[in-house]
Amino acid sequence: MIKICVAGAAGRMGSTLIKEAVARGYTVVGAVEGKGNPNVGKTLREAGICNSDVKIVDPSHLEDAAKEADVYISFTTPEAEVENLPIVANLGKRIVMGTTGLTVEQMQKIKDSISKKVPAVISPNYAIGVNIMFQLSKTLARLPPDYDFSITEVHHTGKKDAPSGTAKKLGEIISEARKYTTTVYGREGINPRKPGELEILSIRAGGVAGIHDLIVAGPHEMIRIEHTAFSRSVFAQGALYASEWICKQTKAGIYSMEDVLS
Repeated sequence: MIKICVAGAAGRMGSTLIKEAVARGYTVVGAVEGKGNPNVGKTLREAGICNSDVKIVDPSHLEDAAKEADVYISFTTPEAEVENLPIVANLGKRIVMGTTGLTVEQMQKIKDSISKKVPAVISPNYAIGVNIMFQLSKTLARLPPDYDFSITEVHHTGKKDAPSGTAKKLGEIISEARKYTTTVYGREGINPRKPGELEILSIRAGGVAGIHDLIVAGPHEMIRIEHTAFSRSVFAQGALYASEWICKQTKAGIYSMEDVLS
């Protein structure tokens, strides 16, 4: 039985993850939310998340919340990750992080602070289908030079970062393979596509959990791969799968979902 502490416990992803974890027999031993969140001080039962008396605490009580956990699972904000993950790593807790929107500097700071202390999975997307999409994109990148690659992503209106972490990851894979040097995030007016450009377009609408579309077009044909998340449960299930995997790892370091699925 895996014991978990969840950061961002009352958020969209955190609450979904807790419900999925409880349904699968995990034990939730800690729950963390940002200071000022109206659910801080409430139990998970009082917050309407699950039938548990575990109290939601703010980061000043992070050590107490995580001390009994096997894995710390985090879907919060970049600023919170930079502050919280080193504390969790110092406790020797394995980590599964799904927060997106981090700058290169923030991500490097996190990796430097945890990579030599504990095993950790860091991924922009825990849906298994999306991670297969990453692998397919590497194969498609072998197409002739006159095939252009474009990415579109659609998320709910509350998503703060754009492009999504998943779209960025896809873009990194493609740009490296195709030697793209520029990324265009939208077009207006007279603005034809130039050689060496990758297109990434973001849409924010309604309550969409996540749609990612990879379009590869040559002179006379087009290949299109779309991943649609029906609900946040797909991300939660993937994160729990990663939690099971990371519990078996004995070597400290940063792992990806590609490592998990391999």
